[in-house]
Amino acid sequence: MEKEKLAIHGGKPVRENKIFYGRQWIQDDDVQAIAAVLKGDYITCGPSVDAVEKKISEVTGAKYTVVVANGTAALHCAAIAAGLGEGDEVITTPLTFAASANCAVYVGARPVFADVNPETYNIDPDSIEAHITDKTRAIVAVDFTGQAVEHDRIREICKKHNLVYICDAAHAIGTKYKGQPEGSIADMTCFSFHPVKTITSGEGGAITTNDPELYKKLRLASQHGIVRNPDDFVEKNPEGIWYYEMQTLGYNYRMTDFQAALLSSQLNKLEQFSNRRKEIVNKYNEAFKDVPEIIVQKEIPESDTTRHLYIIQLDLDKLTCTRREFFDAMSAENVQCQVHYVPVYWFPFYQNMGYTKGLCPNAEKIYKGIMSIPLYPMLTDEDVESSIAAVKKIVNWYRK
Repeated sequence: MEKEKLAIHGGKPVRENKIFYGRQWIQDDDVQAIAAVLKGDYITCGPSVDAVEKKISEVTGAKYTVVVANGTAALHCAAIAAGLGEGDEVITTPLTFAASANCAVYVGARPVFADVNPETYNIDPDSIEAHITDKTRAIVAVDFTGQAVEHDRIREICKKHNLVYICDAAHAIGTKYKGQPEGSIADMTCFSFHPVKTITSGEGGAITTNDPELYKKLRLASQHGIVRNPDDFVEKNPEGIWYYEMQTLGYNYRMTDFQAALLSSQLNKLEQFSNRRKEIVNKYNEAFKDVPEIIVQKEIPESDTTRHLYIIQLDLDKLTCTRREFFDAMSAENVQCQVHYVPVYWFPFYQNMGYTKGLCPNAEKIYKGIMSIPLYPMLTDEDVESSIAAVKKIVNWYRK
């Protein structure tokens, strides 16, 4: 194949306007839902929050939902509800956003990083087993890119060692494992509704659970530790209807009503958004299956995945460029990528805590070659084809 001059070297880009790895899709009905709340009586702590919690429970199959300010707050509340604290260890993956590990640090526990499966990029249950000690209290398993983790095996490990199972499903709203929606499988499941996720509330998060005791703890953790229902008071003879009780230390992690209204509107489109993401993923998989320089993330058959990210891994042994050179060349073609993620324990904060590079060889090797290419429902087929064209053009230029 004849080499086409790259845009970064003065050639013509594959497209005129730039597209990015992720983007929200806000439509008129979303705006109208927000406006209706802003013109109403409640803009926080109102009926829209109750309504969206009910809707999330319906979508996920969970008995209880608590919506919060963001996905990180969801993880923090889950760590609190799990009773984690000083001296405890929490096993998680390094190939994730920092919050998956930070939630343990917030409550005084110590993250322990298990390695990932080199083909699926999700946490490896065998590595989880290898890292369990008498201090292990919980597992935070991450549905990386939206693909479900190996729930059955992780659940068995948790049962065997009496561990709390927290699923970080920030990427995975809409994903199903053996036909069961994410949100109703782990002891607690945490979601994120950041703008680049499948659905958004601007910022926002949620925790789902089937356990009524965990639900109570999650509610307290997210709302100052305060209760307002007289049936739950310690003081049985309060002075008046103004009385409320702070029963434990909690946080102000509440979601506003107008965010909840946006989220409800977006949830109405979850199936539509999910189907479009699957279409795009299939187009990418088909396009790259015969490109030996590109390694595609594999998927377990149990996962019916709503993909948040589409990641390509460069086989750098077959290319004459670095990952940075490929990344910059994609940007010059007007296809802006991102990298997800720097291994968490590589960050200075964790290095200062005593973590060292080399802990998880699979995750580190994957990180050195990956980048996320555009994936969101607003992409047209032409947009998708230009992303594919950019990848193939750059591979052809740098092919050994």
